[in-house]
Amino acid sequence: MSLKRRAFLQMAAAASLAAPLVRSAAAAGDAATIAWPNDVPSWDPNQRFTPDAQPIFKAVYDQPLDQDPQLKLVAHLIKNWTLAPDATSMAVELRDDVTFHNGDKMTAEDFRYTFLERIRSGVKLDTANSWKRVADIVVESPIRATMKFSAPDPTAPQWMAFLGSYIVPKQYIESGGLDNFLKKPIGTGPYKLAEYELNSRIVLERNDRYWGPKAKVARVTIEIIKDPSARVAAIQSGQADFTLNVPVREVQRFQSEGGFAAELNPITRVILLQVRADLNFADQNVRLAAHHAIDKAALSMAFYGGAAVPLSVVATPGSPGYLSDFTFKFDPQLAKQLLAKSGHGPDNPVKIGLAATNGQFPSDYDMARAIVQMWQKVGIAADLQVIEYAKYFELNRASKLPEATLYSWDNATGDPEIFSGYLLNPKMPFSAWKDEAVGGRVLKLFNIADYNARIAGYRDVERFAVEQGASIPLLQSVLTVVRKRNLQYTRYGNGWVLPQTLQWS
Repeated sequence: MSLKRRAFLQMAAAASLAAPLVRSAAAAGDAATIAWPNDVPSWDPNQRFTPDAQPIFKAVYDQPLDQDPQLKLVAHLIKNWTLAPDATSMAVELRDDVTFHNGDKMTAEDFRYTFLERIRSGVKLDTANSWKRVADIVVESPIRATMKFSAPDPTAPQWMAFLGSYIVPKQYIESGGLDNFLKKPIGTGPYKLAEYELNSRIVLERNDRYWGPKAKVARVTIEIIKDPSARVAAIQSGQADFTLNVPVREVQRFQSEGGFAAELNPITRVILLQVRADLNFADQNVRLAAHHAIDKAALSMAFYGGAAVPLSVVATPGSPGYLSDFTFKFDPQLAKQLLAKSGHGPDNPVKIGLAATNGQFPSDYDMARAIVQMWQKVGIAADLQVIEYAKYFELNRASKLPEATLYSWDNATGDPEIFSGYLLNPKMPFSAWKDEAVGGRVLKLFNIADYNARIAGYRDVERFAVEQGASIPLLQSVLTVVRKRNLQYTRYGNGWVLPQTLQWS
């Protein structure tokens, strides 16, 4: 009842916000409104690795490197970069024509501040994990610097275009203080933050002095609407011009309605069960039974129209770590046999917890309910708990997630280190799995500089982890999009919806 009431209130709020907030984007051509599932965790882009906030951060801030729509690394704030053969250093050359929103010029001092000085100052930042191997950054000129690593860091270039790696203004933060930066953030990005209401709305205005291609839409309003039904109501009523992460059935409905374009796009995210190595999942028989009992093809067909590819390892087709010759089969009879070895079955089920979000990614809660039913048939009784997206990060960092958590793991780069490496590394705060048998293998791979050897090592680890029950991949994630037909955008293989690519036709 509380969920229904909340959905009703959000839909009512969405309807009340309609036309008075902004001029008709379709008529004016210089404004657009997006219904977005979640707010940013804060306006410090280095602070929290929240995947769904990255497209908003990329509108206000810039990263040293970027990715093209096919996810190839491309120059951005960094013009050129050279990673040493042993991956213990990386020389970079920055652009010399970039300014922050307040007019200050970006230099190598801002680069050093972002990736070294801020982290060492004691500010709590998630970038302290991704860049913990930075021993020093030697500034050689206003546009040149060399990063020195305490150990090989072969994925440093990929991380320059991934979570949290946004260059922030040293002088502005140090002179005005962190609180001022959080209230009045500035970056070098194609948009400036014009208005912000916590958990309500974000208004972006075009940065006409941007160093790169100028955004086509001058003003973008992002309405924070957490409930997927409310997001559907927002675009149906005309309050929003674009929305995402709505139920697949709504995409299929909008595909038959004039004036809308509706899409179901596979992306480089993996829908998986993030599992623990303890509690009632300390028993490997239970973990493996839980995996064998899940009919992934049925989940894809029921909730994604068959578009979500069933996975046997935590890697998407076409990515370096993907194993095309390995299949973990759906076999409920084998699941029952494994449970019987541990004294469990339909008449004596093993009890576990299962956490899931509701509306964070398409059909998440419905899929969790289906998995509960599949498990019940073989002898696993799961207590399904609905958690907020922000709560997931809190519970995971505190090692308080239940035995299994349904989650969509983001990896905009496709590199296996950011799939299995971070999921299974027991020393990382992102990993629910804390076990040395698998984790020890993963830790060794972080020190391998040779690309081919590193990728081969991750392929071996991914198969081993699944066979140990440490990893339960389900499906390649899909992004659902509904938009006004005449509002175009650039589609990225990792699911980014970037405001700066919006354009009215």
